[in-house]
Amino acid sequence: MIEKAKKLASQEFSRLSGREIKAEDCFVVWFSKTLQNWKALVGTNQIKFDEKCGDYAEVTHNGDKAETYVDVYAKVSNRAIKD
Repeated sequence: MIEKAKKLASQEFSRLSGREIKAEDCFVVWFSKTLQNWKALVGTNQIKFDEKCGDYAEVTHNGDKAETYVDVYAKVSNRAIKD
């Protein structure tokens, strides 16, 4: 499941960036499985900040429908807030 998530995310990153990004260029930040469903949050460092495609993917598997969805996001902000 984790390898499938990295593979699907890398395919979307490649499609959106127009260049090859391999599954081994991706890392899983978070993974959860409940019954026949699972979700993985996958990132890559291969996408540069100024590229118009995202560098973060949410991969969701719906076991009831035997479908997997890939949503790609871009970091918009990274702000430190003092306690």
